[in-house]
Amino acid sequence: MASSTVAASQPKPLQITQVRTFVIQGVGSGGDYHNVKGGHWLIDSPISTPMSGWDRYRSSRTSWGINVLGSFCVQIEASNGTKGFATGFGGPPACWLVKQHLERFLMGADPRDTNSLFEQMYRASMFYGRKGLPVAVISVVDLALWDLKGKLWNEPVYRLLGGTTRDRLHFYCTGPEPAAAKQMGFIGAKVPLPYGPGEGQVGLQKNVDFLQRHRESVGPDFPLRVDCYMSLNVPYTIQLVQACGHLNIDWWEECLTPDDSDGFEQIKRAHPTVKFTTGEHEYSRYGFRRLIEGRNLDILQPDVMWVGGMTELQRISAMASAYDIPVVPHASGPYSYHFVVSQPNAPFQEYLANSPDGKSVLPVFGDLFVNEPIPSKGYLDVSELDKPGFGLELNPNAKLVSGDDLLKNPSPRVGLVPPSSKQEKDEGMVSGEY
Repeated sequence: MASSTVAASQPKPLQITQVRTFVIQGVGSGGDYHNVKGGHWLIDSPISTPMSGWDRYRSSRTSWGINVLGSFCVQIEASNGTKGFATGFGGPPACWLVKQHLERFLMGADPRDTNSLFEQMYRASMFYGRKGLPVAVISVVDLALWDLKGKLWNEPVYRLLGGTTRDRLHFYCTGPEPAAAKQMGFIGAKVPLPYGPGEGQVGLQKNVDFLQRHRESVGPDFPLRVDCYMSLNVPYTIQLVQACGHLNIDWWEECLTPDDSDGFEQIKRAHPTVKFTTGEHEYSRYGFRRLIEGRNLDILQPDVMWVGGMTELQRISAMASAYDIPVVPHASGPYSYHFVVSQPNAPFQEYLANSPDGKSVLPVFGDLFVNEPIPSKGYLDVSELDKPGFGLELNPNAKLVSGDDLLKNPSPRVGLVPPSSKQEKDEGMVSGEY
């Protein structure tokens, strides 16, 4: 009788009881940075991209589909009713991956076991994943789990990561107007490079003139950085950096395709005293291992919403710290803020200007949350992060569309017949707007 009483008094194990996914209707909200209204500097200003070799894709980044997936969100509920929530990019395909594949590893599991859950999701998707969308989807699931853990323990995520390493978080600003960033109090500014190798020597000189104007607008010593968005090659990078030697560029970011690790060695050999950075479009600790061991990069820039979530970002940061390589995450709003304030080798954070003209500070995730912390005068007091989980309160008016409603028809049971050329022309491409 006594043993049955003891058994009855033991608390029930904590389990995940529900996993829900959502896409966001419209533009300008959620974790897809590029799903913004037309005319926004981020998509409709001259920016060199891997598609700049084709004239038709130079005027707008949406012309080649940078916003085709859209934002998506994950909500995970525990058996005691506590919910974790996170956003990222992936749209309907992300909802499908969670429902059809990843959910099996979550349901019934203890949500606090983030290491084990990440490994299961990552390893089970290796045959089609390892990089790109599958890992980005896992990232959002992982962030929702960390939000849930913080709420379960009534602690901000940065406390779960080891506590704070500072009282104030400083930011540099990525946007079209470095002078505006300086005026707003940011500690540095980064501009997108406007022209790529496809525009030849004329384009290269335009790049030099462009950076010269911005250097003059902020003075000789204000940190000015350049984002090349995977669009250059080794010879062009070497030549461009040489041509801009007098401009005191603080760093050159993502000059090469993410897979050209040998190329990073060549450009570093050509310019050993110049700082080169990358990592925004790299995935998992395995992807970063070669970048770190090569010692050809001065700063790593993983995106926590893409790289594998907070679980994997911690591992990458630990590897980088052993080589004294700073980690400055790409964007990702409060998810990055919690990480950076907890890490001794993460000196500051990027703010990606979300206003259409890039000259004011708006929430990174638009109107998805009602209380997203944003920098003021170029910094954020860590005390503003002192709320359970990531501390983000979902906007009750957010235009969320349930992933379940998008998945009424499960995966096809028979092979799809490729459409004829005429049918493709008649039907066109499906729009990325929801």
